[in-house]
Amino acid sequence: MIRELLDRLKADKPALAPMRIWHAYEQLEKVNGTSPKNELIALVSLIRRVTGIDPVLTMYDKTVDANFKDWVFRQHSGAGEKFTEEQMSWLRMIKEHIASSIHIEPDDLDLTPFDAHGGRGKMWQLFGERMGAIIDELNEVLTA
Repeated sequence: MIRELLDRLKADKPALAPMRIWHAYEQLEKVNGTSPKNELIALVSLIRRVTGIDPVLTMYDKTVDANFKDWVFRQHSGAGEKFTEEQMSWLRMIKEHIASSIHIEPDDLDLTPFDAHGGRGKMWQLFGERMGAIIDELNEVLTA
């Protein structure tokens, strides 16, 4: 739905394109970070600011990074799962995908960059039956 909103804004109201609004916010108030990597990240960042999720305009990918660090810390301390370096490499790729695409689906594991590292089969090999739960959990936790 967010991609559809982005496409409609750009087609129907180009003056309301997310990058233009981002730059307007930069003139009006403090912005946490530099210009976003793409318009989808800008739009999500703007929605989070306008709805009060973030007190200042913050690049969405920076929010995902911070949430990922917190999640990994919680996993490694206490009763959570301790990940190997290879598992961490996969988790970081998933984080990057969520940061730039807002969400990840199991089918995305058949695409770049995952396919170059063994795709869905490799993730299953690394995480087993927890694969689906980890994808669901990262989709929820990283976007919070």
